[in-house]
Amino acid sequence: MRGYWHFAAFSVVVSILTIYFKTNWFIVGFFLWLLYLYYYRKLGSIPIIMSIISFLFYWVYIPNIDVDMPRNDLISKETSHSGKITSPISLTSNKVEFLFQERQTQNKVSVIFFPDEKSSSKSFLKHTSIKHGAKCIVHGELELPEQTTNPGQFDFHTYLLKQGITHQIILQSFDDIECHGGSRLNQIFTLRDNLLNYVNDKYSKKTSSWLNALVLGDDSFISEQTVDLFQRWNLSHILAISGLHVGLVVALLYFLLIKLNILTKEKAKLIMIFFLPLYALLAGGEPSVWRASLSIMIFIILNKAKLKFNYTDVLSIVFLLFILFDKYIVYHVGFQLSFIVTFGLILSKNWIAQSNSSIFQLLQISFVSQMMILPLQLSYFSTFQPLSILLNVIVVPYFSIFVIPLMFIFLFLSPFPVSIVKFLDYFFVHIHSIFIHLVTLIDKHADYPWIIGNMPIVATVLYYVLFFMLMKYLQSANHPKAFTYGCSISLLIVCLAFRPYLSPIGTVTMLDIGQGDAFVIELPYRKGVIFVDAGANFTFNDFGSSDKVYKQIIKPYLYSRGINYIDAIFLSHEDIDHMGSVEYILRDMKVKEVIISDYYELDRQTVKLWKEYGTHIRRLNDKIDINGQVFQTIGPTKDMKSPNENSLILYTKFGGMSWLFTGDSGKDSENEIIDRYQNLAIDVLKVGHHGSRTSTSKIFVNQLDPSYALISVGKKNTYGHPSADVLEILEKEKVQLFRTDLDGAVQFRYKNTEGTFYKFLP
Repeated sequence: MRGYWHFAAFSVVVSILTIYFKTNWFIVGFFLWLLYLYYYRKLGSIPIIMSIISFLFYWVYIPNIDVDMPRNDLISKETSHSGKITSPISLTSNKVEFLFQERQTQNKVSVIFFPDEKSSSKSFLKHTSIKHGAKCIVHGELELPEQTTNPGQFDFHTYLLKQGITHQIILQSFDDIECHGGSRLNQIFTLRDNLLNYVNDKYSKKTSSWLNALVLGDDSFISEQTVDLFQRWNLSHILAISGLHVGLVVALLYFLLIKLNILTKEKAKLIMIFFLPLYALLAGGEPSVWRASLSIMIFIILNKAKLKFNYTDVLSIVFLLFILFDKYIVYHVGFQLSFIVTFGLILSKNWIAQSNSSIFQLLQISFVSQMMILPLQLSYFSTFQPLSILLNVIVVPYFSIFVIPLMFIFLFLSPFPVSIVKFLDYFFVHIHSIFIHLVTLIDKHADYPWIIGNMPIVATVLYYVLFFMLMKYLQSANHPKAFTYGCSISLLIVCLAFRPYLSPIGTVTMLDIGQGDAFVIELPYRKGVIFVDAGANFTFNDFGSSDKVYKQIIKPYLYSRGINYIDAIFLSHEDIDHMGSVEYILRDMKVKEVIISDYYELDRQTVKLWKEYGTHIRRLNDKIDINGQVFQTIGPTKDMKSPNENSLILYTKFGGMSWLFTGDSGKDSENEIIDRYQNLAIDVLKVGHHGSRTSTSKIFVNQLDPSYALISVGKKNTYGHPSADVLEILEKEKVQLFRTDLDGAVQFRYKNTEGTFYKFLP
């Protein structure tokens, strides 16, 4: 199999894709491909047999998350669980978390403790003596994490299942867990924790945060703003320990052992074999660091055995071993990105080697790396920053030549006198602050991301075929054909971006944001994107708006739909649960105008801020046409002396149905509408004030005669919404009800004059 291990690895990729996308077309294509290779004698029988065996074994071995998904009705009612801790202890200021394997069922459970004012995370560890490998009795109820209730929202439930974690237990106090013993690995994890604390004490906050991230694999100390900045520009790989970091460690250690005549070359290699797994554990054990460490280990072992394997073979063997030891690793984003980038660079090594310019080689490496991950980037994050290819040319050399080596040097110099350490610390902080400021300026003036939405599997396969052909002709210096395939890739991406503008389907989506309203309207052919309210949660400190709803629900939904421009936001009134996310939307996206009623109280500071974002503020008391979609103002007709009663009430039509959005309007406003519009009838009613008994009177529903009603309401909210009286009225009037607390997000999809409601939750 020497020289052919990549065929076995590719067969495993086919099995992964077959399971992940639930289609047998990958199997058909795979066997047709093998048949072609065998028929034309391009591949021998042994590699083909090994490829088939690998495919069949891993096809059965790799778990299917949907099939293995646990059910609520099968959860054990036991409140005491015995087993052992199988992971390092994750410790932050506001949470303690670890994995626990039950002895009887062998299920993997996530155990979490949230400290309160009386207890800290560190005191919890001291009190309970929990550590890796400890045998414990945990008291608590098994829970299934809540499923996501909105399109595009991060699914924590599925995220845990992809790690083989079936349930979670929330500990209430110190007394809920009793542990004893531990594993030998715990000494390594303790050493890592001690090193992290030592670095924090020895260096300034800025230096220690980068040292811990780039040497010890803990980026939790880096500021949230910097992490977000790196994520926006596809630079997160810088923060993850990879082949570059491991290579520097190996080179430095090997240099010290050989050049200082401490050991012979053979003994130094033997030391490396034992040191690399230790460093992988000390560096956090992420897939990228294990990939690099195992690859170097295998090369050393093969070299000692005088066996010659190329790097593609070694990478393929490491890939197969990874999955063999952890079958859930195939769902790990870091694992996927690490291997696909490395594989792409190996395939492109001859093309990169053709260049005599170091700068151009860096540009080539950046180009290949970013192009290889583009489909995954879109699938997971719905967005891609094309200019990151150029920014990587600046950032990667800076970190490779200056920052990463300096961090290792800092760690080795830390025992030296304080004056030397402080001087180097000051020098690094000064230089690094300038560099981060430079990247921030680039972000401010050149941030033009492609927000495309997810990439269909057919488009993904076509993309990689075109990219493979592009690299093939670049390597053979056939530039005309390479240019043709490059244009084809660009055309494919443009077509993906233009999908919404070619679709005759319009949607009205009631997002589940809890106790609040947020409706997103997408007109056919993407003629316009319109919000009716954009609520948020309260913060407990100052009772202002929190960005949680925007970051976790609204923004992911917009990105998943390829939305980065909003034509209008209607705000019914000034309550946070209806307008709290507006400031975050304006900050991130271009919004043409915000539309409010004459009685909406807007302070000067807010007006100034919104105008600085380039958003026009319009007060509406009649009708407005937004790219062909007409909204008629039904209320308020006068100042009702109450924010709720002054809610902007809108009438419009979608899919041949008439809609009424009522905000938090109460019965007084409803009576005004009845008196003013005696012949008004609608098909869809957005129930006022989340179904409160102060709204939706019997006479109001009777006169409007809606067929459908929508209630945006928080699950198990403290207000008792929706009211039993309102539910009874709607039921007696035979109105079909959709509510976010039970149905999750509710979407109305329409084409021309026909439309259908869909619930996100089954």
